[in-house]
Amino acid sequence: MSSRARALIIFCVLCCYLPAPSSTSSVAAGDDFLRCLSEAIPSELVYPRGSPSFAAVLASSIRNPMFMAHGTSRPLCVATPADASHVQAAVLCGRRHGVRLRVRSGGHDYEGLSYRSARAADDGAFAVVDLAGLRAVRVDTGDATAWVDSGATIGELYYAVGRASDRLAFPAGLCPTIGVGGHLSGGGFGMLLRKYGVAADHIVDAVLVDARGRLLDRDAMGSDVFWAIRGGGGASFGIVLSWKVRLVPVPPTVTAFKVPVSVDQGAVDVVTRWQTVAPALPDDLFIRVLVQGQVAEFQSLYLGTCDALLPVMRRRFPELGVNRTHCREMTWLESVPYIYLGSGATAEDILNRTTSLAAASKATSDYVRDQPIAGAAWSEIFSTWLAAPGAGLMILDPYGAAIGGVPEDATPFPHRGGVLYNIQYMNFWAADGGDAAAGTKWIRDLHAFMEPHVSKDPREAYFNYRDLDLGENVVVDGVSSYEAGKVWGEKYFKGNFRRLAIAKAQIDPDDYFRNEQSIPPLTDAEQPVVISE
Repeated sequence: MSSRARALIIFCVLCCYLPAPSSTSSVAAGDDFLRCLSEAIPSELVYPRGSPSFAAVLASSIRNPMFMAHGTSRPLCVATPADASHVQAAVLCGRRHGVRLRVRSGGHDYEGLSYRSARAADDGAFAVVDLAGLRAVRVDTGDATAWVDSGATIGELYYAVGRASDRLAFPAGLCPTIGVGGHLSGGGFGMLLRKYGVAADHIVDAVLVDARGRLLDRDAMGSDVFWAIRGGGGASFGIVLSWKVRLVPVPPTVTAFKVPVSVDQGAVDVVTRWQTVAPALPDDLFIRVLVQGQVAEFQSLYLGTCDALLPVMRRRFPELGVNRTHCREMTWLESVPYIYLGSGATAEDILNRTTSLAAASKATSDYVRDQPIAGAAWSEIFSTWLAAPGAGLMILDPYGAAIGGVPEDATPFPHRGGVLYNIQYMNFWAADGGDAAAGTKWIRDLHAFMEPHVSKDPREAYFNYRDLDLGENVVVDGVSSYEAGKVWGEKYFKGNFRRLAIAKAQIDPDDYFRNEQSIPPLTDAEQPVVISE
């Protein structure tokens, strides 16, 4: 029997039991949910709390050890589906027995919301669907597209594309262990940002399991929902199983460089200058900055040879002093491990799905629009914030070029024209007894200091750098409040937040797929009536 036929049978059988929500206690509902799953999914794919392997499976894709503590609300079970029918069964069993689902692809959600709840009352009231078993990548070089399952990592996608052709690439993030599902659905940007925009701009189809357990492609889910999952966070609308993406052309030889500049060598002036240079460079040239301690490291990818790069650098950014000794020529695929992992790393290294759990972390983000930050402010950032004991780091990613020419409402990702660069703030502390309070305080205090220097009305943030300090959903009568959601939602999505909420109401009006920062549904009854004169 084919997997599609099996999925249809399970869908039909379970739908017979879907309409009436469970009225039993949460413990009984959990037991009923597990029994329901056991009838539809092989037992070896479901790990209840009582299973000896539960803790290991739950931890398998946790990237921040801060969320491994016993005080964090944990799921009733972890389901590890092997095909679409298993995902449909989990949704239908969950709906029937009042158990919500959290969906995990790579586990990099900065607040851990793909596998835990921030609310103590949710302990044992939800289950995790871990998509790591759904990770196929199918590249078609003929039409320059690929189908990639949500459980694959960015590294696995890059490797498959780069091995299929040295003339094709995909414009997404740097970290190779990030799961495709969350990354693509939240936007996704990296070293090809200025040439080709964000990853979500290149999604041409998808397969989604909705809150009714239906398997929907782009046409079946409708244009509004398809628009929404391409940058608005797929987990709010269902479980996206796979994505069809359009690949982009790259030359067979690209050039990368890393140039560190210390404060003593003039880092303040060079970073200040970078703010206006980097967003205005040719779109083939991307230069980001990692600022940590008293050093700013300029990391670059150029779609061409060193001979072609050097005249551009001498003419447009002589302050950085790039010369031939800095150039590293390689293929696009080889540039991924070089930039992220360092010299000596190979393409095969980006297939490693494990990450170190030695350090816990906290992160948040900002956007700088229109006007660069003054040199005096950068001097204070270096001398006060980055020089402080236990200081974290800042990552500056330039915008402009291709991404700036896309309308803000083309996808839910709205950070387009007028943006000079994105700032990511991160701090780390030892997982085994490190000072989480001090590490978190540094992030929050620096974020407060930066307020006069960054975007306003709203103060924009990047959804894939999720931060619960920006606000959390409030549930009213069983549904997330739209008004409460606007507090954080308009920071991530600006004016697109309202359209996302309308799309949510179309596909999940009961708000089954929800978490602390999921899109709330906005129904017609809640929308204000506009009376024309």
